[in-house]
Amino acid sequence: MDLIAEIRRRHLISGESNSSIATSLKLSRPTVRKHLRTTAAPSYHRQYQPSPKLTAPFQKLLTTWLSVEQTLPKSQRRTAQRLFEGLQIEGYLGSYDCVRRFVKRWKGNNTRPSVTQAFVPLRFAPGEVCQFDWSQEQVDINGTLQKVKVAHFRLVYSRQMFVVAYPRET
Repeated sequence: MDLIAEIRRRHLISGESNSSIATSLKLSRPTVRKHLRTTAAPSYHRQYQPSPKLTAPFQKLLTTWLSVEQTLPKSQRRTAQRLFEGLQIEGYLGSYDCVRRFVKRWKGNNTRPSVTQAFVPLRFAPGEVCQFDWSQEQVDINGTLQKVKVAHFRLVYSRQMFVVAYPRET
């Protein structure tokens, strides 16, 4: 309200132009013009209609869809957005947020308990098990390059490496 009074005082009493008032108060000229036409502070009213809520028939439809999709693999299930689009095809006029909240609440109440996974730790006695692999390397023996086959052993208990080179794998 103080801003409107200042604009009106400068224009009506001091005789300033709309442009100079807009420049000095850092406002746009249409804003200054609008405030010169009114005497009271502007009031704002929302111009939207509240969206319809998720009614019982749509809740029932969504519940059946969710219960069917709960049996599907996770990659084949529809997201809340896809469910919302399906409801729109069925005639739903409400907002996505209502559907998203309903899906979240339904999943919170109807999810299956997760399967607890167990594992058996692998423990081996010393010298009982090793990992083995072959590799092919080139080595210099008396000035000539030769291919040799290298056997790599890693003991599982101590994680120590053991390497032996052979002229061939046989």
